[in-house]
Amino acid sequence: MDFRQYTIEELVAQVRSGRQSARSLTAAALSNIERANPLLNAFCSVDATAALADAEQVDARLAAGDPVGPLVGMPLGVKDLEDARGYVTTYGSALALDAAPATEDSALVARLRAAGCVVVGKTNTPEYGHKGVTDNVPFGFTRNPWQTDHSAGGSSGGSAAALAAGMVPIATGSDGGGSIRIPASVCGFTGFKASQGRVPLGGASAPGANVLAVRGPMTLRARDLALALDAIVGDEMTDIYALPHPGYAYRPSLDYDNRPPAVVWSATLGYASADAEVLAACEAFVARLEALGVAVTRSESVFPADPNPPWWTLWSTLRARAQEHLKGTPDWDRVDGTLRATIEHGLRVRGTDYARAMDACHYHNLALESAFAGASFILSPTCAGHAPAQGAVGGLVNGKPSPAWIAYTAAINMTRNPAGTVCVGYTRSGLPIGLQVIGRQRDDRGVLKTLCYFEDLVGARHNAPAGIVGTRGD
Repeated sequence: MDFRQYTIEELVAQVRSGRQSARSLTAAALSNIERANPLLNAFCSVDATAALADAEQVDARLAAGDPVGPLVGMPLGVKDLEDARGYVTTYGSALALDAAPATEDSALVARLRAAGCVVVGKTNTPEYGHKGVTDNVPFGFTRNPWQTDHSAGGSSGGSAAALAAGMVPIATGSDGGGSIRIPASVCGFTGFKASQGRVPLGGASAPGANVLAVRGPMTLRARDLALALDAIVGDEMTDIYALPHPGYAYRPSLDYDNRPPAVVWSATLGYASADAEVLAACEAFVARLEALGVAVTRSESVFPADPNPPWWTLWSTLRARAQEHLKGTPDWDRVDGTLRATIEHGLRVRGTDYARAMDACHYHNLALESAFAGASFILSPTCAGHAPAQGAVGGLVNGKPSPAWIAYTAAINMTRNPAGTVCVGYTRSGLPIGLQVIGRQRDDRGVLKTLCYFEDLVGARHNAPAGIVGTRGD
């Protein structure tokens, strides 16, 4: 069963009508993983026995008259940075392979299970989610279903590859600097980073990315994202940043008036430079919006300075506080080399430098708020370049490898705004190109509506060549 050919709403309707069962969908997901994962390496752990048993419990509840929840029967992949009951959370690290299995779900996974999802396995991530490419020592390189010699992005690359290949209809992701938007962009589907706090973190441990951290669902389509968000948003007393429930449902909001009246288009956000192919696809889409009556303001001065250096100060310090205990031990050499370099940099950051980086979050938000200039959304490229090939030092920007291929996303973690990505074209070689949509503070609904409108306008393709080959059974 190719899950790309159905919306989650369609699949839920099939389960409720009895045309499918939670068990049949779970069995289909397990079969998909068995077929496609040896090539793509999206899943790093699967427990078929537990998944089928959980699915049978969902079916028993349905048979007894319990409606279960809005995501009833949906097979779920869980990014291996968060806990799913019964699975080892390895964080993509060889040092955690022998850890005890989690006895409880993360807050996000618990809410998705309560909504009817069935966990089928854990999806691959770079070690501790520290970079925009998904590879690691214990599990290896996750491949892009559009071109398997290229990365699926990161750090939610396993979830993105699983969705883009049709293995499962829903997965979890997290985003501390672009880790949902980057893999969604390079894998050719709609991704969404909610406002910080909209999807609660909570739990016994402090969030790994602290004030930069966002978790959330990943699906192929904006309407399915909204449906999943409706099941999981709301306050959480163990999360000091959690936002209260917005007081309305997201999914019904996407059935009308999705076209934004005015947007700001920024090719650079004031500091970045995009690959010519990326820029051409994004600008062609913006021109199409203008032709349809959307007012477009062009701006190259969204941010007065590059937000990536202060973001890097925060990010490297957060990684150092989590893994500095490894330095000087025999395990240090078992850590990913780029993560070691990140930790080393973080250990050199002074407290005043960290405080100034936190101040930069405030000032960059002020600049962003001013840049909206009568519009509700700012558009930019999602990625500056193309997804890296395996072993490359960075994605290609105008034919040259560059670590700045992901320069556009981290600023929005600093400002805490909602933001998403939608596929607006493809490179000559067939890799997807994403357009980033940035909303005003806490306007998650507006970003989802705009993503939905853009998605409908483009007529997004979900037919990556390395995916499951299937046909609808309607």
